[in-house]
Amino acid sequence: MAKQKIVVGLSGGVDSSVAAWLLKEQGFEVIGLFMKNWEDDDDEEYCSSRQDLIDAVSVADIIGIDVESVNFSAEYKERVFSNFLTEYKAGRTPNPDVLCNAEIKFRSFLDHAVDLGAGAIATGHYAQVRETDGRFELLKAEDGTKDQSYFLHRLNQEQLSRTRFPLGQMYKRDVRELAKKLGLPNCEKKDSTGICFIGERPFREFLGRYLPDRPGDITTIDGDTIGAHNGLMYYTIGQRHGIGIGGEGQPWYVAGKDIDANRLVVVQGHDHPALLSSALVASDLSWVSGAVPHTHWVYGAKTRYRQKDAPCAVESVDQVSCEVRFAEPQWAVTPGQSAVVYESRVCLGGGIIEHAIPLDDALPARSAA
Repeated sequence: MAKQKIVVGLSGGVDSSVAAWLLKEQGFEVIGLFMKNWEDDDDEEYCSSRQDLIDAVSVADIIGIDVESVNFSAEYKERVFSNFLTEYKAGRTPNPDVLCNAEIKFRSFLDHAVDLGAGAIATGHYAQVRETDGRFELLKAEDGTKDQSYFLHRLNQEQLSRTRFPLGQMYKRDVRELAKKLGLPNCEKKDSTGICFIGERPFREFLGRYLPDRPGDITTIDGDTIGAHNGLMYYTIGQRHGIGIGGEGQPWYVAGKDIDANRLVVVQGHDHPALLSSALVASDLSWVSGAVPHTHWVYGAKTRYRQKDAPCAVESVDQVSCEVRFAEPQWAVTPGQSAVVYESRVCLGGGIIEHAIPLDDALPARSAA
């Protein structure tokens, strides 16, 4: 009986390497696929794709699998990076990892794997897939500190049905220990951070290459001008450092953006009511099962990756948008980020935050970006 073929996304990191080894141990025919998705200013200072490929090939040699390199940079620029720039230009703060997963890692990559004759793909993400009555559910990883379901919430039934997450029930410390026992050369390699596939680099300098500065005023919530900014794209809701405002009293935080007037609105103090929201409106919805959540049920939601699930209700759901209303006020809800809804450990999906609904009289309407 022929072995089932699975193509594993080998990034050169420890997680995908261990995932490939686990699948081979389980008896699958494993092929490694290294994706190169960024070519602009691809140098060794910030973008480590050359070293990552070397690491992926070295791991594949030790595990005993073939590895192929494929270039999806055109697809990445068209489907992910163009959206990234559009969102920043509009004053929002996008999360390219979410779109990158849906459009590149589980679309272009999946299509390529099917062309290679594979029945499934696998990655080193910390998440789980469970089949229940013919439907596929996206579950949180066993290691709650590494769970990546937030970034995967836009995957659909077809994608989940063909996806394996071998690390879903493992803890990161055990993954590194196994890599060390196997003698993998990347067992101590740092986890990648920064923009998906672009790497770690000075963010303002990078963004400034693609979007021109648009200076404007920094004002208090009362409208007093207290400074100047180089462009609203360089700031995000809740930001404290890098605003360039000193003085006495509590630290200043970004509380809003008045896009029309090109004003950055700031407040003093982490707990200022202008930083709190009772609800949010999300659009560009994507529900994993294809079915929308029940209204008035109690769910949990994240408005950023590291956040704990906040009790909420999902209301006013239609094909375009929904309202997520929280049991307790949420801090620094940021337009452009993803609001992801959970029912216990099951990720239901979510959407892009259009705007936060502030506490009563917290912010003038035009300042709440």
